[in-house]
Amino acid sequence: MSSEIIVNVGPRETRAALLENGSLQEIHIERASRRGLVGNLYKGRVSRVLPGMQAAFIDIGLERTAFLHVDDIALVRPEDTIVSLSRVDDIRRLVSEGDEILVQVVKDPIGTKGARLTTLIALPSRYLVYLPRGEGIGVSARIDEETERQRLKLAVSSLLRTEETGGYIVRTAAQDVAVTGLEEDIAYLDKLWHHVRDLAASAQPGRIVHEDLPLALRVLRDELARGVSRVLVDCPREHARMLAFAAAFLPEGSARIELYAGARPIFDLNGLEDEVSRALDRKVPLKSGGHLIFDQTEAMTTIDVNTGAYVGHRNLEETIFRTNLEAAVAIARQLRLRNLGGIIIIDFIDMLDESHRRQVLAALERALAADRAQTRIVSLSPLGLVEMTRKRTRESLEHLLCTPCPGCEGRGFVKTAETVCHDIFREIVRQSRQFASRELLILAHQDVIDRLLAEESSALAELEAETARPIRLQVEALYGVDQYDVVLV
Repeated sequence: MSSEIIVNVGPRETRAALLENGSLQEIHIERASRRGLVGNLYKGRVSRVLPGMQAAFIDIGLERTAFLHVDDIALVRPEDTIVSLSRVDDIRRLVSEGDEILVQVVKDPIGTKGARLTTLIALPSRYLVYLPRGEGIGVSARIDEETERQRLKLAVSSLLRTEETGGYIVRTAAQDVAVTGLEEDIAYLDKLWHHVRDLAASAQPGRIVHEDLPLALRVLRDELARGVSRVLVDCPREHARMLAFAAAFLPEGSARIELYAGARPIFDLNGLEDEVSRALDRKVPLKSGGHLIFDQTEAMTTIDVNTGAYVGHRNLEETIFRTNLEAAVAIARQLRLRNLGGIIIIDFIDMLDESHRRQVLAALERALAADRAQTRIVSLSPLGLVEMTRKRTRESLEHLLCTPCPGCEGRGFVKTAETVCHDIFREIVRQSRQFASRELLILAHQDVIDRLLAEESSALAELEAETARPIRLQVEALYGVDQYDVVLV
């Protein structure tokens, strides 16, 4: 399977797309105004202990206090299984109000919920994850060949000093890697932990101690060793940073990082811009003529499978079976692309044949095998509904890019003013590269114009300099928030 990464760098937003065989599978978005927090380390202060929930709220300097459960306070990893050391009846034996502790974010704030925390610090590198408060050596379950698992365990064990504490997890990217690569990672992680520990000792509560890599470098660290054939980035400055990072940590991958200098915006290649827009649609068409309906709620996501215009060539049962098989593959892709997590209910079209039901479930399991997020199919309910879960660590694409529509009282979604500003920035670049003009006129909703004049004013000034053309703004009272026009004058 051929994989590549496309990185688009805008004035205040970076997007990274993962393609497999030319098809978009995942989209990651990071904005300067709202970077993800997963992996960040904070010096926190316990603000409240809740014995009834066996949890504590921790002030780490964010808008909302973060959440720490008793089972996340002290963990180790003997061999391959995470177990808790904090099996106590009362969380108050572990933490008290006012305590200062070093914590790591494992789940971003989502909706009205604060970030989820752990005290089991995990520092990732190319091939390893170091657990300063853990013990033992674990190996990723995705490395299934037993001889390779044993080789990696023995290699890491032989490189550790006798006095060294902590545990290690060998990542999937370490498969078939030379011992020298593991040795370099251990040395890097040792230096990083000493740096983090020194900073934590002197930091004030509510301060960040260590921040995860920015998106462009993070996808290199996590994806380049997985067989990615090419990384294409459209920003010379970011290209230089990625090359420097690769030279230090992924020297064998430097040759695969390329600078895109084409006239067309990079996300216009392979129709990525259209794919991202379609990933916000409620209805997803299937090639056979059937379709899927996605409904995302606070508690769960439901997916309905319909035959639509597909009538088949044999009989009704065969038509239903073929539609469900195609839907199983499409659903797995959409879960990754939309980054849907939590409880997911799939309403496949009812099948009378038991063998057909088994084959559809098997097809769904095979399609989900490529998903890096942890998934689990729980059961097929008596009503014919497939119940499954998918681990959620960050907001879905819909929640990231959209906001509840004031016109329909939250029953639908429109793009936020911030998202529309980024769309306008890309359209300005597209128009200026393809057509000559004296200036550019932006027609948009009042909220969008206000944001362009305030939070995005510096980005707009940068675009004026880049395009060598003045940009005028005009409010259109009849436009919705997600409507705009870029007019060449």
